[in-house]
Amino acid sequence: MAGTSLLDWLRARDDAALATLLRLRPDLGVPAPPDLTVLATRIGIRASVNRACEDLDTVALAVLEALLVAGAYAEPVPADELGRLLGPELAAFRVPAALEQLRERALVWEDGGDPDDPDGGGLRVVPAANEVTSRYPGGLGRGSAALADPAVLDDLLADTPPEQRRMLDALADGPPIGRSRAPAGGPPSPVQRLVSRGLLLRVDPETVELPREVGLALRGPAPLARLVAEEPELVTADPGRDRIDSTAAGAVLELLRRVETLIGSWSDAPPPVLRSGGLGVRELRRTARELAVDPAEAALLIEVVVAAGLVADSESSSAPEWVPTTNADLWRAGGPEQRWVPLARAWLELPRLPGLVGQRGSDNPADKVLAPLSDELRRPLAPRDRRRVLDLLATLPPGRAVDGPDTLAAALSWRAPRRGGRLRDEQVAWTLAEATRLGIVALNGLAGHGRALLAADLSVGGVSASVLTALRAALPEPVDQVLLQADLTAVAPGPLRADVAEEFALVADLESTGGADVYRITEASIRRALDTGRAAAELHELFAKRSITPVPQGLSYLVDDVARRHGRLRGGSARAFLRADDEVLLAEVLAHRSAESFELRRIAPTVLVSELSLADLLDRLRAAGFAPGAEAGDGTLLDLRPSGRRIPARPRPASRPALAAPDEAHTAALVAAIRAGDRAAVLRPRTLDHPHSGTNGADTLQLLRDAARQRRSVWIGYVNSLGVASRRIVEPVSVGGGVLEGYDRAQGDLRRFMLHRITSAAVVEGAGEPG
Repeated sequence: MAGTSLLDWLRARDDAALATLLRLRPDLGVPAPPDLTVLATRIGIRASVNRACEDLDTVALAVLEALLVAGAYAEPVPADELGRLLGPELAAFRVPAALEQLRERALVWEDGGDPDDPDGGGLRVVPAANEVTSRYPGGLGRGSAALADPAVLDDLLADTPPEQRRMLDALADGPPIGRSRAPAGGPPSPVQRLVSRGLLLRVDPETVELPREVGLALRGPAPLARLVAEEPELVTADPGRDRIDSTAAGAVLELLRRVETLIGSWSDAPPPVLRSGGLGVRELRRTARELAVDPAEAALLIEVVVAAGLVADSESSSAPEWVPTTNADLWRAGGPEQRWVPLARAWLELPRLPGLVGQRGSDNPADKVLAPLSDELRRPLAPRDRRRVLDLLATLPPGRAVDGPDTLAAALSWRAPRRGGRLRDEQVAWTLAEATRLGIVALNGLAGHGRALLAADLSVGGVSASVLTALRAALPEPVDQVLLQADLTAVAPGPLRADVAEEFALVADLESTGGADVYRITEASIRRALDTGRAAAELHELFAKRSITPVPQGLSYLVDDVARRHGRLRGGSARAFLRADDEVLLAEVLAHRSAESFELRRIAPTVLVSELSLADLLDRLRAAGFAPGAEAGDGTLLDLRPSGRRIPARPRPASRPALAAPDEAHTAALVAAIRAGDRAAVLRPRTLDHPHSGTNGADTLQLLRDAARQRRSVWIGYVNSLGVASRRIVEPVSVGGGVLEGYDRAQGDLRRFMLHRITSAAVVEGAGEPG
């Protein structure tokens, strides 16, 4: 029966509809289809149909399955049939929108049917949908030709005993498959009787199947309405916008502090790269202890700093290590909002699942545990799934939050049932937990700067000022003063300004964090500051300037006492030397029980030399209880703190999710090229045999010159430098110097073609030449 093919239907669609199709099914445009014939072929490919069905919600999938049950993959099905299968209420209020989803994705099209049969038209489904949606569409079995007559089926069901009817009812609820071994002898079982009457079909000696006609009859009116479950409501709470934003801002500050700690730790002692790639379990646990977090959070931070380009594989041929890059120094120089953005963006675009760290590669207990930074964590579609969770949170008004990941998982399951499964539900929980740790989400609600981040265009490698502004508004105002207390602690009532935080990190040890950071000042921390060349007077000035409260007397005494003993020994490079004005002090050093490890010898009453490096010598002296200072050639104190290792930063690859939806400009150009190729394909049979054609060099050259002069389009065969042959329509502009310059309709721009690569040419008649 003649009807409207998918290709005919596509040709009748306008450009906007084709653009929508390519945006919703981006795989159809890779590589660019030369014409609509190729596009129609790709639309029906099983793998592409499978991907398209993953985006359908519960109602659209139910409509698709109803059409498959009705046989729309083989012949047109009247739209009224959906009302019979799904019920009039669904057909009136929910089916039209679902059909539009299916049309937009070209999974369903209208077939006008045979012109001689006005009632023969209806809806068609791409045949591959019958293979990918479900083995038993609608929970129904295969059809049986013997039961096609409803009257025959009604008589058979009316004569079915109650025991057998209960068996049929159970299978009608789905799935339509049951297990029943065929008996070798004796009286026939109820199953055997149903098989003999055709109400069950024997699949194999142990399996029976309920025919589709029986299932539909037993379910009664609207037999497929059960496929459309109600969309679950998001169970929400109302913690308030200010509370969500302030809690998230606190998480941002904690994130930045831990990333700084990680960079500092790996600068001093870079962990090795495993031979198989990734980070070892021992190194993960060590890092978790240093950051005071659990291994799962440590794994997340490690993945994020590497994705952000702050840490990279040194790629050493002998012993590769995970080393901070020069980007880490630039990152540390920024304000809190500038430092947070690259971390949040790196996580949002991360094509990996940090939540898998610690799990085994499969259900086999013998498989290795998955490690951070290993290839096994790679999941190209992770950014898409992460976005789906956050985008769902973004549908809530600011200040609203969900009650937990289960609510999100249920809603996402309804919106895309074919993306379901245990891993999807785990990803929802991981995404919510990770976004909370990164300060994008707080109290299960999206923060204001999180909303701004989702709305920003990250494809250009940056973010809009709205993200920085939103975070800056949420962060507490940095402070530049602390409260010094008698127990030698300094309490910062808010986040310290970057320069002040650096000063206190030198002169004190961070003891606790939270609403207020607490620093502990000790003899060792004072000595650490003096080792960098600070004088006692500078430390007194620092405390007096930065303290809201009076400087405790005990702290002043501590600074003076440590400073009085500090630097009485002076070390320099001989490889190393020690000098002191006090000969008794040098004698004490030489008499110490660890003196042999100092490798010292006296060369003058007040000077000792050692074969150790200066840094090593001073470390050993400090371990023995002395307080030496490093001395430069001019007698000033040196800062011998290790600066930490760095490797050159590598450019981040442009982020583009797998099969990302093309932008509007690209889609418009693609549609224009497909239309041009389709016009050429339609014209091809006429032009190839046209008298105005050429295949030898002289004929081709003359034809092209005439076409350029007459401003007529030509169809050329062309072989590029890689030996790939193609055919295209070109509007010649000039021919000369071995080059044809013309407007390529498929590409939509002016192109140059080498004449010696043109294999044939023909004038295109009726192609709409410019007038």
